[in-house]
Amino acid sequence: MAFVRRKGNTFYLVHNVRRGGKVRQLHLARLGEKGRITDRVVKEVAKKHPFVELNWRALREQASQKVNLADPNSPEVQKLISTLRSLHLELADLFPPVVQFSESPLVAKELRVQLRLLQTTIQVKLSQFDARSRGRFGNVSQQSGGARRRS
Repeated sequence: MAFVRRKGNTFYLVHNVRRGGKVRQLHLARLGEKGRITDRVVKEVAKKHPFVELNWRALREQASQKVNLADPNSPEVQKLISTLRSLHLELADLFPPVVQFSESPLVAKELRVQLRLLQTTIQVKLSQFDARSRGRFGNVSQQSGGARRRS
């Protein structure tokens, strides 16, 4: 039986095996701080451990449920807010003339592609939060004030 385990700030994909009457944990993959099971992880595990059968869908669902957005003081929420603020500041400092006059047109093109992708992702996430705010998170705007850090 495989599952996602957290040790410190890092997530691991482990599998229990019985050897000599004892249960041992076989470490299949290091998933990092976010605990994401990517296609790359699936390929690497399948290559290293071809005889281990895994329910990847269930494992991905288990890994995706690790973020607790309901608690504004949880480390996950605080880290997410901090990351979003940092990204916001980095993007605010990015001026289009600098990108357009970059020595490499490929770099400018890639930045535009990534910004458009980010815009689409943000729109999707906002619509998901808007849909949920009508239901389970009906008072999101009232609760979000508590998630802010005080300086």
